[in-house]
Amino acid sequence: MANSLGKRFRSKKLHHYLQNSNEHLFHAYCILAAFTTYFCMYAFRKPFSVATFEAADQVFEVDYKIILITAQVLGYTLSKFMGIKVVSEVKGKHRGKSILLLIGIAELALLGFALTPAPYNILFMFLNGMPLGMVWGLVFGYLEGRKSTELLGAGLSASYIVASGAVKSVGKYFLQSGVSEFYMPLVVGLCFAPLLLIAVFLLNNIPKPTKEDEQLRTKRKPMYDKDRWRFFKTFAPGLFPLTLLYMLLTAYRDFRDNFAREIWDAVGYGGRPELFTATEIPIAFAVLISLATIMYIRNNQKALMAIHILMLFGSVLIGLSTLAFQLQWINPITWMTTIGLGLYLAYVPYGCVLFDRLIAATKFIGTAGFMIYLTDAFGYLGSVFLMFYKNFGQPNLSWLDFFISYSYVTSIFCGICFIISLRYFLAKTT
Repeated sequence: MANSLGKRFRSKKLHHYLQNSNEHLFHAYCILAAFTTYFCMYAFRKPFSVATFEAADQVFEVDYKIILITAQVLGYTLSKFMGIKVVSEVKGKHRGKSILLLIGIAELALLGFALTPAPYNILFMFLNGMPLGMVWGLVFGYLEGRKSTELLGAGLSASYIVASGAVKSVGKYFLQSGVSEFYMPLVVGLCFAPLLLIAVFLLNNIPKPTKEDEQLRTKRKPMYDKDRWRFFKTFAPGLFPLTLLYMLLTAYRDFRDNFAREIWDAVGYGGRPELFTATEIPIAFAVLISLATIMYIRNNQKALMAIHILMLFGSVLIGLSTLAFQLQWINPITWMTTIGLGLYLAYVPYGCVLFDRLIAATKFIGTAGFMIYLTDAFGYLGSVFLMFYKNFGQPNLSWLDFFISYSYVTSIFCGICFIISLRYFLAKTT
């Protein structure tokens, strides 16, 4: 049955056409397929966060929405730890059907969430997050190890920058149309299911990297336990600061994402649901262009350094934008856009180009998916910690004031860690 499903999601004619197509068409096809697949995944993960769930009681003196977000993030975090092994070892022919299976399980969990009364449905939000964390690595597996990975990875990354706001806009539309807060996530997922099937079909027909790709970016192959441990021990002094600061960035991104409605309400723009999407589109384009230009740096060491500098700039921009907002030099919309730009310039390279170029610069034969998932796993632990710290450590601080304070912490600490990592890998790859 598995082989039959794999064949249905492949077309020999399309595969052959892509192998012989011109470079620009190939890039456009890959970006479209990867972008759409991951965009659709967000429809099964994020819509619930646009609801307030004000009618639900607190659970153990914790706000019900915080518990829901925490439950999903815990499931997502567990998925990331599982992905360290699964994504590193999965073979290309199994990626497409694995994506569909994981997202299908997540949608069934949303059905359970809708049918089960609160607070018992919290378990289903955990089950919703558990399979979804592995989807990114499976999608990126089609794109890594190519001479154009920066461009393709940036196109893929643009999906979650735009998708989170877009699916929340769709979710808000259904809420305003009278759909229950508990059924709305299920309905949004069903709406995107047909597009997901088409996208995975397109994704599954992307040809493997060419011989030229392997010469320029090092051959990619599954990494098993000994390979992963050897890689980590070899580069641990540089990987530690990268992992630590990624915990801060992930927590910051998740807070901005999950509590965007509360932040917009606090700055007086709560009645404009289109802002969830409108502020993210220019960010996506700016990040896409910034990362795509690195594709033209052929030297892998120089490209790795350029990526570090770009990420450092993003960290600094978060702090400077927040200061400008507090001094009333910029309005709330400009502030949310500029901190979003800074955040994603620092955050996005982790999921695509940073470790791809690191492997190429060190000539370590393996897959970028291992380090992507190692940092991701610890990153989402940071997100859980931040939500509980806000609820128990700073319960009287408003969402906006807490977010502003954490913006400064993220900017300063991440800037320092990026400098440490930059100096280490500069010496290691020289």
